Amino acid sequence: MTVLKTATRPASAATEPMVPAPYQVVTRVPENHDCATLRLRPLGPPRPSPRPGQFMMLYAFGVGEVAISVSGLPEGADGLLTHTIRDVGAVSGALQRAEPGTVIGVRGPFGTGWELESAAGGDVVIIAGGVGLAPLRPVILAALAERSRYRRVTIISGARSPADFLFAAEQEQWAERAVADLHRTIDTPVSGWHGEIGFVTEPLARMRLDPACTTAFLCGPEVMMRFCAQTLLRNGMPPGAIRVSLERNMKCGVGLCGHCQLGELLVCRDGPVVGYDVAESLLSVREL
Repeated sequence: MTVLKTATRPASAATEPMVPAPYQVVTRVPENHDCATLRLRPLGPPRPSPRPGQFMMLYAFGVGEVAISVSGLPEGADGLLTHTIRDVGAVSGALQRAEPGTVIGVRGPFGTGWELESAAGGDVVIIAGGVGLAPLRPVILAALAERSRYRRVTIISGARSPADFLFAAEQEQWAERAVADLHRTIDTPVSGWHGEIGFVTEPLARMRLDPACTTAFLCGPEVMMRFCAQTLLRNGMPPGAIRVSLERNMKCGVGLCGHCQLGELLVCRDGPVVGYDVAESLLSVREL
């Protein structure tokens, strides 16, 4: 077990945005070869509950800090957090490998949410590429938990190969329950795969949309989001009804350091979730 001397931490850690509050890893579930889902329990007063789409700054002591979106809904009054982390560097790697008992620092929540509630009464289209399914999972869980509030719910989940899908068993359950129209697609043919083949834009292009009553939620590589948004626009959807999650190099989380500036936006403050009416002109800017 990794030990943190919490007595030296200020009592205001749960409310002070720049002071990490100590959380302990309760469970670690590997998702694929480089991703794992952690459930975190507060060791003191919990941070405020994040909304779907928001992110927390997670601090691996002695390594560094990184922004990670929430990948689950709040769990009761215990303040448990769920984060799915991909190993892409020193900090994310240390967090992704954190075993139960490890203590990490948590700041947040920060940023804007998906605001699924505004889609009530209409159709919902959720399009995820690779690890982009993690920030969208809370939207899916919330939509399925209150299924009667929405008309048609469509989920398009893409991955490079069957082994790369996040939440594979859970996706099977979504399909079996038949409460959503689920399309799972991989980039290229693989022996033993009997599902769809191709990029997420392909099942999206085949969909029949009611553009006036549809809200779309997109997360994944920027090129994927651009092509999906263009497909939706060609089908008559207004750009403000297409919501995307932007990813930039976020450091402070409160709009002070400027590391995540993208045009006129500070992504940690004004994003990560924005309408495509805002994002369209910005997605031509390469990641920092």
